[in-house]
Amino acid sequence: MSMHTLLEIIRRSTEFLDKHGIENARLNAELLTGHALGLKRMQLYLQFERPLAESELEKIRPLMKRRSTREPLQYIIGTTEFCGLTLRVDRRALIPRPETERLVELITERFAAPPARVLDLGTGSGAIALALAQHYPAAAVTAIERSAGALALARENAAACQLAGRVRWIESDWFAAVPAGEKFHLIAANPPYLTAAEVAETEPEVRAHEPVDALTPGPDGAAALTWILRTAPERLEPGGLLAMETGLAQHADLASLAAGLGYTAVELLRDLTGRDRYFLARVE
Repeated sequence: MSMHTLLEIIRRSTEFLDKHGIENARLNAELLTGHALGLKRMQLYLQFERPLAESELEKIRPLMKRRSTREPLQYIIGTTEFCGLTLRVDRRALIPRPETERLVELITERFAAPPARVLDLGTGSGAIALALAQHYPAAAVTAIERSAGALALARENAAACQLAGRVRWIESDWFAAVPAGEKFHLIAANPPYLTAAEVAETEPEVRAHEPVDALTPGPDGAAALTWILRTAPERLEPGGLLAMETGLAQHADLASLAAGLGYTAVELLRDLTGRDRYFLARVE
C-alpha cells in the first residue's frame, strides 16, 4: 500500500476544508497538521516529502473533521497568542482577538507612569489582566468575571504564563463583589457589546461555539457598556482611565452619555480596519 507524503496530506486537507467554507484553508490545514504531529510550520516545510504512517493520519483526520464543522481553530489547537502570551482557550470563554490586543496597546500608550491599581472587568480567559500584569510588574491587578468556568480558565492561564501571583481573581457580577470604596487608576473592559441580531449574523465559529453571554448582553448591545460608563467614576481615582472595547455605531451615544457624567479627555478610536472600536476617557 502506497503511503501519502506530508505535502499530499496537507493538499488534500486544504481541499477538504475549502469545500466546507473554511477561510485560509491552507493555513488551517498546516496548523492542524503541525499540531497533530507536534511540529512547527517550518518543520512541516522541511518534511514535505516524508511519508506519513497510518498512526499519524489517525491523529490528523479528527482535527480536520472538527474544523470542517466550523469549530474555531483556536479551540481545536487549544491555545492562542495574545500580547506575547500563549493562552489556553476553550468554550468557557471568548477567543482573545487582535482588536483586544490593540486595546492593551492603547492603554499602555497613555500612562507615563505605571498605574498602581488596575481592574479588568469581565476578564474571560484572563487575556487583558495578564497582559497588563506582565506589562506593569509593580501594579496590583484585579480581574472580575461572573462565569465560574471562564474564571477557572483565567486562573489556568495565569499559572501557565507564570503570573499566578500577579492577579487577584474575583468571581463577581461586575462590581458586586468588589470591596466598597476600593478604587483603581485604570479600569479596562471588553464587555459583551453585540445585539442578539448581530450575534445571529456572525460566522458559525462564533455563534455556534463561543459563549453567547460573552458576546451579547441582550437586545440592547450597548447595555453593558453604558452600565460600566455610569458606574466606573465612583471606582476610579482622580485622573483615572476607563478603557473599553466597543461595537459599531455605539460611539455617539457613549460620548453623549460620558459628557453628562463628567468624563474628560474622551477618545473615540477606530481599530486597524477603520471600524469604531475603542472608548477611552478619564475622570476628574
